[in-house]
Amino acid sequence: MAVLWLDEISADDLEKVGGKGASLGELTGAGLPVPPGFVVTAGTYRSFIEEAQIDEELFEAVDIDVEDSTALSAAADRAQELILETPFPDELREEILATYREVGDGEAFVAVRSSATAEDLPDASFAGQQETFLNVTEEDLLDRVRECWASLFTQRAIYYRQEQGFDHSAVNIAVVVQRMVDADKSGVMFTSHPSTGDPTMIIEAAWGLGEAVVSGAVSPDNYVVPRDDDDLEVTVAEKKVMHVKDDETGETVEREVPEDKRTARVIGDDEIDELVELGERVEDHYGDPQDVEWAIADGKVYMLQSRPITTISESDGEGAADPTEGGVDPTKGVTDGSGSTATQSTATDSKASAADSGDVIVDGLGSSPGTVSGAARIVEKLDDLDKVGEGDVIVTEMTMPDMVPAMKRASGIITDEGGMTSHAAIVSRELGVPAIVGTTNATTVLEDGQVVTLDGDKGQVLEGEEVEPEEETEPVEEVRPQSPVKPMTATEVKVNVSIPEAAERAAATGADGVGLLRMEHMILSLNRTPAKFIEEEGEDAYINQLVDGIRGVADEFYPRPVRTRTLDAPTDEFRQLEGGEDEPDEHNPMLGYRGIRRSLDRPDVFAHELEAFRRLYEMGYDNVELMFPLVNDAEDVYRAKSLMREAGIDPEKRKWGVMIETPASALAVEEMAGAGIDFASFGTNDLTQYTLAVDRNNENVADRFDELHPSVLRLIGDVIETCREHDVDTSICGQAGSKPEMVQFLVNEGISSISANIDAVRDVQHEVKRVEQKLLLDSVR
Repeated sequence: MAVLWLDEISADDLEKVGGKGASLGELTGAGLPVPPGFVVTAGTYRSFIEEAQIDEELFEAVDIDVEDSTALSAAADRAQELILETPFPDELREEILATYREVGDGEAFVAVRSSATAEDLPDASFAGQQETFLNVTEEDLLDRVRECWASLFTQRAIYYRQEQGFDHSAVNIAVVVQRMVDADKSGVMFTSHPSTGDPTMIIEAAWGLGEAVVSGAVSPDNYVVPRDDDDLEVTVAEKKVMHVKDDETGETVEREVPEDKRTARVIGDDEIDELVELGERVEDHYGDPQDVEWAIADGKVYMLQSRPITTISESDGEGAADPTEGGVDPTKGVTDGSGSTATQSTATDSKASAADSGDVIVDGLGSSPGTVSGAARIVEKLDDLDKVGEGDVIVTEMTMPDMVPAMKRASGIITDEGGMTSHAAIVSRELGVPAIVGTTNATTVLEDGQVVTLDGDKGQVLEGEEVEPEEETEPVEEVRPQSPVKPMTATEVKVNVSIPEAAERAAATGADGVGLLRMEHMILSLNRTPAKFIEEEGEDAYINQLVDGIRGVADEFYPRPVRTRTLDAPTDEFRQLEGGEDEPDEHNPMLGYRGIRRSLDRPDVFAHELEAFRRLYEMGYDNVELMFPLVNDAEDVYRAKSLMREAGIDPEKRKWGVMIETPASALAVEEMAGAGIDFASFGTNDLTQYTLAVDRNNENVADRFDELHPSVLRLIGDVIETCREHDVDTSICGQAGSKPEMVQFLVNEGISSISANIDAVRDVQHEVKRVEQKLLLDSVR
C-alpha cells in the first residue's frame, strides 16, 4: 500500500514512515487524542521515482562536485524539477486522494509534513530543509506531497550528504498528512524540566495555531507545574500576534491578537490539569521526558507531536540543577554565575500573573537569561556611566567595550540595537547578567530612574518591580564551583571569553582551554584609546593592564591553553573613547582600519601588546597562545612574525597563529602555513559576511546571513584539509561553533578544536562525542 493510517503505525515502522510518522502512530496506538491522518510511505516515494524512470537521472544529477557552487545550484534545481514535474500515476493519485477524503469525511484542511526515515544521517542533512504545509486541501495535496519529496534535494541537503559520504540513492522520505486542528489556543509542553530533568512540567501557550509559538513569532504564556503539589507558577506574556486560518482563502495568516486577549491568560486551571494528565501518559508510554506539541479546539485537547527532550544533561541525574551552569531554571530562579540568585518573575498564585501588576512596555530579543528588577539608567554617552549603581538596569542604544565596568555593576541590560552576536549579548551572557537587545525604542520609551523588571528569557520589560529583593543573610564561605565531568573527545572543545571577569565561570565548564580571549575588551574598558592612556598613565601602566587581564584568565585555565587575540577593534568603537577624536571616520568600519592591518600600521603601539605577551612568557605562562586577527595573506604573517622577534618573542618556541575571517585568508592558508603558523582559527561571523556580502547587523539582509552556506563550508573544509597536510591545527571560535549542524560538519572534516560560547560548551561536548562515536562505528562496520 502507498499509505498507512496512523492507527496502523508503531515505532517498528520507522523506516517506512519516518520519525514524525512513527511518533504519531505511537501516540495514536496509546489512545492519546491525536488528529486522524495517514502517512504516504517512504516506499511510495521510491516507487514514484522508479516507476517514472527518473531515479537514475535524479541521482546522476546530484553526483557532482559539491565544492563547485555553480554545479551544486544546478544539481539542486534539476533534481527538484524532475520530482515536481513528474505526474502522479493514476492509481497512486487515486489512493492518496481517496484516503484524504476519509480523513475529514470530504473536503478537509490538512497539514502536510515531511518525515525523514534515515535517523543515522546527520541531522543537518534535513535541518531546515524538510517542508511543512498547513491548511492544505485536495486541490493542492499532491503538489505538496511532491514538494516534500523534492526537499530531499536542496543545495544544503545534497552538500551534507555528499560531504559525509552518504549515498543519495539510499535516502528516502515519507510524508505525514493529518487533519488540521483549527486551534483556539496551542503551544508546547515539557513533561520534565528541559535543563535539569526535574519532575516539573512547563507549558507554553498562545492564541491560535502552534506555529507562532514554535517559530518564535510570539512570546507565549509560561506555566510551571510542579508535581509535588506546590503552587502553580504563571507568567502571562503580551501576545501581540497569532497564526490563524483565513476563512476566505484557507491559508495560514498572521493576525493581531484582540486587545482584550493580549495580556489575558491563555489556559485555565482545568485545561492545565488535562494537559498535565496527557503529558504524564505520553511520558509513561515512552519511558522518557517528552517535548509535546498540543492544541485546543472547541474545548478539546489534541496531541500534535511528541519527541524526547534531548537537552537534559547527563550529569543531572538526580534532577538537581548543576551549580556550575550559570543558566536558567524557570522553577528556581536565575544563577548569575557567581552564586547569587535572582527570583524568577512568576506569580505563585494560580490566579495571578506577572501582567497583573506590570504591563509589558518594551520588548526585544532575550539574549541573556534571567529576571531582575531595578531602576533604569539611560546611558546616551560615556559620561552617563557614572550614574549606574549596583543593581541598576542599563538602558542604552548599544553597549561598547568601555561600558564593561558599569555592566558588571548593573543587574540588567537593555539595548535599542543588536542581536545575539552583539557586544551586549556576548558580554551579558558571560557575566551572567540578564539582557534584552534589539528593542528599537527602549531609550525613548523608558525614563531615567523608572523601576522596571527585565525578563531576559522572554525578551520583555515590565513596568514596576516584579522581583522581590533578596533578604540579607549571613555571609558564607565562597565555594569555588567544580568543573563538571565532561565527555572524552578527540576533538578538543574550548570556550570563548570576552572579558577576564568571566574566566572563573568559563573554566567551570570543563572546557579544554580558551579558543578566543578578546584583547580589545581589556583595552577599550579603559575608556581611553591606547595612545591617550599611554599619554596620561605611561607605557608601563598600559602594558600592565594587558598583562593583568590575560594573566587572570591564564591562571584560571592553567595548564590548559588560552588563545589570545591581539587588538581587533573597529574605528567606530575607538571614536567613542577619550582620545578618539583623531580616529578615521569610516563609512564601514568592519571593512576598515582594524585587526592586523591597524597593528602593522602602528608598530609602536602594537609593540606594547607584544611586550605584554613577552612578560607573560617570562613569568612562566607557557599556556598563553598568540593569535593575529583579520590577516589576508602570508605577507601579513611575515610582518607580524618579524615584529614578534623585535619584541623578544621567539616564534619557534611559542605557539601562535591567525584568524581565518576573509576569503583571501582561506585561499592563502597554505602560504601562511609556510610562514610558520601553528594554528588557524575560523572567525565565522566575519568569514560569512565577507563571503556572502551580507552585513550581519543589517536587518534588511539578515535572513541571508548563513554560516552553513555551502560556499562558507567549502572555504572552511578546504582550510582544514590544507592545514592537516601541513601539520597546522585548526579551530573555530566564531558564533557558529556553538551550532550542532556546524559541529557535525567540523568533526567530520577533522578540525582540531571547537570553541563555543560559555553557555554552549556542555552541548557542544556531547555533540562532538556523538559524532565521533558514529565515525568510529562506521569505520569498523
